[in-house]
Amino acid sequence: MGLKKYFLYDKKNSNFIPVEYNSLERIIYSACIWIIGGVVLCGLGIAIFSKSIGTPAEIALKAENEALLNQLKQTQQTIKKYDDELKQLAQNDNELYRSILGMKPISYDEREAGTGGADIYSDFDVYSEETADILKWTAENLEKMEHSIEIQKNSFEAIKRSYAANSEKFKYIPAIKPTSGTLISGFGIRFHPILKYRRMHEGLDFSANTGDAIYATGDGVVKRASRKGTFGNLVIIDHGYGYETYYAHLSAFAKGIRPGATVKRGDKIGLAGTSGRSLGPHLHYEVHKEGKAIDPINFLFADTSPAEYLKLRKIAENNTKSLD
Repeated sequence: MGLKKYFLYDKKNSNFIPVEYNSLERIIYSACIWIIGGVVLCGLGIAIFSKSIGTPAEIALKAENEALLNQLKQTQQTIKKYDDELKQLAQNDNELYRSILGMKPISYDEREAGTGGADIYSDFDVYSEETADILKWTAENLEKMEHSIEIQKNSFEAIKRSYAANSEKFKYIPAIKPTSGTLISGFGIRFHPILKYRRMHEGLDFSANTGDAIYATGDGVVKRASRKGTFGNLVIIDHGYGYETYYAHLSAFAKGIRPGATVKRGDKIGLAGTSGRSLGPHLHYEVHKEGKAIDPINFLFADTSPAEYLKLRKIAENNTKSLD
């Protein structure tokens, strides 16, 4: 952009004389014009950028909000995980502890009582729809979990009282693992490795080396200690109260283990082996109630932590093959 021409009036000669600029003045003028123009354009750019993207503070706040939203989503997954574990505890509570002690189970409706109803979390509606939904879900499920935990605490207290009143009976209930080996296969329909088809597997298979110790899982009287068909060498213990336990494929019986012998929980009753129809050395273990085989996984609670129990249950559910 060039300099504009300016004129001065010469009174003496009665005419206009053009103002002359030297080179330095022209350079200074041009530089000022460019600087001012640049400043104006930068200001406009910043204004447009701030409006469309946000100020540095707004950008930082947006990033922080995104991080908090991601954290909320992770918290949501954690809540789902713990809720599943609470449901498993409730199932064990009803099907295992209360069943064994003859206590009335707590219904699902009773465990869920006091939750739900009107939208009491409408205060979250001021946030975006996604954030509001997550916050509502989190608040509602935390309230449900708090209620479920309180119900479970009260239930365990009642179970403890019942156990104290029935401690003599509890000594006879099969309640520990029959061997130190790892659980291999569970109760239910399993693929038979020798017969090559799926059939009912009425017990649990534990890994064991030939000669590993096998233990009575509850107090009782030995009902059988002899060879029996595909079971091979078999020990049956009558625990009273309708319970019996089977220990199959043994390589030998422990000293003194014969029909009529009295055993205590934890006593050695035999040695693991592969007698009978078996793919290899292991222990096949069954629990019977009133003459009917029931899932022994529900009776491995006296010597396992909740985490270990859940792990055993997962193995039992996921392994589709048996060893006998």
